[in-house]
Amino acid sequence: MKKIDQGVAFVRANLGLFRCLVCDQPYDAINGHSLGCPNGHQLDFSKKGSLYFLTHQVQSEYDAPMLAARRRILQAGFFRPIVMAINDQLPDKPQRILDIGSGEGTPLAELLALHQQSKDIGIGFDISKAGVNLATQLTTPAYFCVADLAQLPFTADAFTAIMDVFSPSAYREFERVLAPGGQLLKVVPNSDYLIELRQLLFDPTDRQYTYDNDRVIDLFKQHYPQAGQQRIHYEFDLSTVDFADLMVMTPLHWGASAANLAAAKVTGLPKITVDVSLLTMTKEK
Repeated sequence: MKKIDQGVAFVRANLGLFRCLVCDQPYDAINGHSLGCPNGHQLDFSKKGSLYFLTHQVQSEYDAPMLAARRRILQAGFFRPIVMAINDQLPDKPQRILDIGSGEGTPLAELLALHQQSKDIGIGFDISKAGVNLATQLTTPAYFCVADLAQLPFTADAFTAIMDVFSPSAYREFERVLAPGGQLLKVVPNSDYLIELRQLLFDPTDRQYTYDNDRVIDLFKQHYPQAGQQRIHYEFDLSTVDFADLMVMTPLHWGASAANLAAAKVTGLPKITVDVSLLTMTKEK
């Protein structure tokens, strides 16, 4: 089956999850390769089967080479303990999972493979068209589309779980699309995340040399005073990956000097620290 037909089949089977951003009505029809709402607004599926829900132009610094490097690192298992921790939080029954800022798609694909519920529904979205194009190349039941987290193209109570790995948050929108009893699972970096790379790329006086997540965690707990918090800390062996990919996959390289980037590429690292917090919230029934 062609990618476009796979995308059409997924959306047709889950039509009730999607809403029109022009009139806020749920989409109710698919004609050929077009998605339509009751008021006649239509979206066309791309050749890759994805949908483009943005209502305005958005520039993303996450380009295709960066996302391709990220895929190579993630498929080597870089985030696997994080995905496993998210999976451990999910009930052992079919879930409707939304991945916020899904990038090139590996975390959501890994989560669906780990959860092993044949009736799971997984949807990932990103503002980066390059990321979504890469995600559609994965062999996974997940569906990927281009959208903005501040204006989600999904109906109220559509999902039983929302995963947010290193992406910004729009808590009002998250709460709108999260079903009663559903979970929000947000992953934020801690101070030791990629600390070895930070020390290679920056001087101690540079802002990027250290990282403080207090503001992000405090904001989450202001919204959700009963939030859970779990630290996930491990070292990842870099011997099986290209160190250049590690440097390119993270926004850290945007702020580093050319001299420091060149020196770091020569020096390399044997391992890297992954240190994050998994924040959780369950919506009241």
